[in-house]
Amino acid sequence: MADQYAHHGEDKPPTDIPAIRWEEPPEGPVLVLLDQTRLPVEEVELVCTDASALVEAIRTLAVRGAPLLGVAGAYGVALAAARGFDVDEAATALAGARPTAVNLSVGVERARAAYRAALADSTDPQQAAAATLAAARQLHREDAEASVRMARHGLALLDELLPGGGHRVLTHCNTGALVSGGEGTAFAVALEAHRAGQLRRLWVDETRPLLQGARLTAYEAARNGMAYTLLTDNAAGSLFSAGEVDAVLVGADRIAADGSVANKVGTYPLAVLARYHHVPFIVVAPVTTLDPHTPDGASIEVEQRPGYEVTEFSAPQVPVMGAGGGVAVAPLGTQAYNPAFDLTPPELITAIVTEEGVVSPVTAEALADLYARSRQVSGG
Repeated sequence: MADQYAHHGEDKPPTDIPAIRWEEPPEGPVLVLLDQTRLPVEEVELVCTDASALVEAIRTLAVRGAPLLGVAGAYGVALAAARGFDVDEAATALAGARPTAVNLSVGVERARAAYRAALADSTDPQQAAAATLAAARQLHREDAEASVRMARHGLALLDELLPGGGHRVLTHCNTGALVSGGEGTAFAVALEAHRAGQLRRLWVDETRPLLQGARLTAYEAARNGMAYTLLTDNAAGSLFSAGEVDAVLVGADRIAADGSVANKVGTYPLAVLARYHHVPFIVVAPVTTLDPHTPDGASIEVEQRPGYEVTEFSAPQVPVMGAGGGVAVAPLGTQAYNPAFDLTPPELITAIVTEEGVVSPVTAEALADLYARSRQVSGG
């Protein structure tokens, strides 16, 4: 069950509300989420008391972003264990909530493994629940630490590729604190550049059809005092042709073994534009986004979203008019093609930045080596 927990209106100054947190009120443990569908108009939190509520929050994008989905999935398993629900049933439902983002299933399985291991040592369900929560919290901490390291590696790469500073960076979708236990992935690199006085301009794709760039990245950029400009996705080409883009920074929802990257739809056209205009195209993602079990991009399941997200325009506090809850912008009955992600092949990617270092050129061998080293460090 999910309920509105708190409301923070536009008339109040910005607050530092975490994207996700675990709380234990007298009536039982809950998972509290910042409802990202309501941003930037209002800051509203949702309370999930069971895994089914979290599944719904994931599907409706109240909580989103690959790294954060991994953390949310782990906490969802911990919530099921703490409240005495069927852990395997909850884990299966959570892992299938968004199929493209591999972090979600990784987080779920990590928490479920901790639960099963605890039960093997003791039949006490409370001890098993505590062990599951500890695993989720550890993943949360690791994600925050990974964010810091990715930001440093990413800025070092930018400075190497673009000596002289004054970086003008184009980004797509949202990759900041709203998708992470820390300050994000690609956005964290731009933020690190901003703090170092090296960011001249952050170009923000509005990111159709759900406007994660306009609603969320612009929101985070404004809160951090960054110099940013919002543009429609189809205006990116004119920026490149005018020589206004020095680098592209994007995140990833899944990276296949060959280096193919699944990311928010609209990413692949940016990679093509970057290659034509000789601009570095950089993917920033934690090692948990690497999927050695998926051989190539063709093997990645691409989530198909409802058509009304294209045929209707939805925004917070807009009167409900269409079947999907938004204002109709296409004739009734219009069919829509609405993949949530597209695939960028490794040959279009300048580098992949992770917390364990930079992979460039992007090859299957280099990614396999990095993944193996990261497993040795984590003891996985």
